[in-house]
Amino acid sequence: MTTKRKVSRPKRKWSARVTSTSNAMDLKGGIFKSTDPAEIAASLKRSASRSNRRKGTPYQSAMSMLNFYINRAGKNLPEKQKKVLEEAKDELRKVFHRE
Repeated sequence: MTTKRKVSRPKRKWSARVTSTSNAMDLKGGIFKSTDPAEIAASLKRSASRSNRRKGTPYQSAMSMLNFYINRAGKNLPEKQKKVLEEAKDELRKVFHRE
């Protein structure tokens, strides 16, 4: 009886590929590293509003991109930056008048 060995595959970083090749929006480089929630929200709004390639509304696209980043980078984000990104959600609601 022969035992089959599993061949280990390299981990696929689909989230990195989506972030770099996404056809949804063009984001300002390093925007998610900012410590100012208002700056993050303004940049996301600007990018979402200018994009012609999004499927939903600018608000939906901006919030989705922010949530995507939080969910994918969440394990490796410092608590302080995670708090800034969560505050950016509230700022995003304000700039889109969705309070």
